[in-house]
Amino acid sequence: MSRWIVRAGLALLSAGLVAGVGAAQDWRPLDPQNTLVVDTTKGRIVVVMQPDLAPLAVARVKLLSREGVYDGLLFHRVIDHFVDQTGNPNNHDGGVSAYPNLPAEFTATLPSAAIQGVAARKSDGLTGFIGPNPVAGIPSVDGTKVRTWGLYCAGVAGMGRQADPDTANSEIFFMRDASRRLDHDYAVWGRVVQGLDVVRAVAVGEPPKAPDKMIRVRVMADMAPAERPRLEVADVAGPAVARQIAQLRHVRGADFTPCDVLIQTRTAN
Repeated sequence: MSRWIVRAGLALLSAGLVAGVGAAQDWRPLDPQNTLVVDTTKGRIVVVMQPDLAPLAVARVKLLSREGVYDGLLFHRVIDHFVDQTGNPNNHDGGVSAYPNLPAEFTATLPSAAIQGVAARKSDGLTGFIGPNPVAGIPSVDGTKVRTWGLYCAGVAGMGRQADPDTANSEIFFMRDASRRLDHDYAVWGRVVQGLDVVRAVAVGEPPKAPDKMIRVRVMADMAPAERPRLEVADVAGPAVARQIAQLRHVRGADFTPCDVLIQTRTAN
């Protein structure tokens, strides 16, 4: 997503053109089993993991987090307006964990009901969300299934790999802005719901002169209740997000994409 689009979305929110999210049915609690909490030298990043899209990648991220492999690793390649890369045990591209590489998880076949908050529907496909994660898909002939892939919008979390599609291992990356050329080519395993400002504040460079690092990475379920993020995420199937989508489509017209939709969070009661 360009910085212009981000500013435009925020301007719409502040102007009241994008509906606020307030009613109880507009919010969903975080799932502790599928939320990753990344404490960095720039602040905290909270990621909603999406095993529907990439179950093996999510399982690997959880495993390495629980083994402490990610703790202390550098953001070794950071490109402004693009991506923060980290997760390699040697702090360089090509580093891997002690576990085998993963097969490509670029698409997933899911029930049609899995895609919610449909942002656009055409005769040959649709776009929408699975949780906070923007997706696109092609329905089956009978309409019961959708071949689905994640969209690389700002805040989306992906698995790094080498040239071979089946080489994802431990490297992960967070999108500073949208880069849709990555769609179909890298597994999407989640999206940042808090801390996009942190993602964008990580020191830039290939490698950075003074790299930031992940201090500690934990699955939320493994944290003491008092330490867990007290967040709720906007329900993409709720009426407020539906209004937001409709209003953004009206303002943006043919230029509208799911990357324009700002999935809000609030402090849980």
